[in-house]
Amino acid sequence: MTDATSGTVRLRATLESIPRYVAGKPATEQPGRTTYKISSNENPYPPLPSVLEVVREAMQSMNRYPDMGTVALREAIAKHFEVQPDEVATGTGSVGLLGTLLQITSGPGDEVVYAWRSFEAYPIVIGLSGATGVQVPLTSDARHDLDAMADAITDRTRLVIVCSPNNPTGPAVHADELERFLDRVPSDVLVVLDEAYLEFNRDDDAPDALSVWRPRPNVAVLRTFSKAYGLAGLRVGYCIAHEQVASALRTAAVPFGVSHVAQQAAIASLAAYDELDERVRELVAERDRLLIGLRDLGYAVPDTQANFVWLPLGDRTLDFAAAAEAAGVVVRPFAGDGVRCSVGEVEATDRLLQVAADFATNAG
Repeated sequence: MTDATSGTVRLRATLESIPRYVAGKPATEQPGRTTYKISSNENPYPPLPSVLEVVREAMQSMNRYPDMGTVALREAIAKHFEVQPDEVATGTGSVGLLGTLLQITSGPGDEVVYAWRSFEAYPIVIGLSGATGVQVPLTSDARHDLDAMADAITDRTRLVIVCSPNNPTGPAVHADELERFLDRVPSDVLVVLDEAYLEFNRDDDAPDALSVWRPRPNVAVLRTFSKAYGLAGLRVGYCIAHEQVASALRTAAVPFGVSHVAQQAAIASLAAYDELDERVRELVAERDRLLIGLRDLGYAVPDTQANFVWLPLGDRTLDFAAAAEAAGVVVRPFAGDGVRCSVGEVEATDRLLQVAADFATNAG
């Protein structure tokens, strides 16, 4: 008889090459001082009272399964963006939907093209699908090199991801370059426009993604309620795609993945969008104050259209992160590349600018 404790379970070999996702570090309490977490691109504002009331009511039925088809939520999204409900799929955040998009398009032997550095979950979900990721370096100003990405497409390419605004660097792609890029993409390759930070985008040259999507069956638009809507803890995102892709997404979705509470909170947030947009405008103003302040200190911060800024610090990255943490403000370091700093409370911005000033002085 085999000893059940002596064997080794066979796991997929691909797991050995997949990087681990590193979440933003929480702020550690410091005696006599408020600390700030600006490492996860979270909305610093608490939920709206109207949304909280809906959540409290929804919790009364958490002994029941949620609507697996998220019908009411898809109808609300469709109405808000003037699309059809059958052109909407929902999931556990935009990254959950991206994982499903990979399931329905890509597998071993296939390739997925994306910019790098970009969202660190991309190589993880691509690796789990069994496909091969093809990373295309950003330009010197931290933007997508769409010409190089088009050049990287082969007959093995099944999916291309365009993150705009780009996480963690901040710039958005422009309408003219995106149209030229899409004209070069084969019609059977799906292009995913990942717009997790759409609501913060103020770039006049940025495309209207839904206008780009409408005439192109091979384009899908990925968005989330985690950032501007402040529902990061509830995990709900959506994809607007042509019916073939949207239907496949719903077919491959994890049953009951989006909770009833999340569905109702997202519907309530859409209804309160004008009130939420006031908060977004305040965050954009604070973002611009932080951007200007860092540039005035001599930092080469690229343009940003998201709720964060990027400091390309190279081998000084971890030193800056440590200095910030010691000062009670936690940022997100990417060792050897740079530091991403989310826009948070006014006091967090003040603290970060002081850290940056002291760090620049000490480095000099």
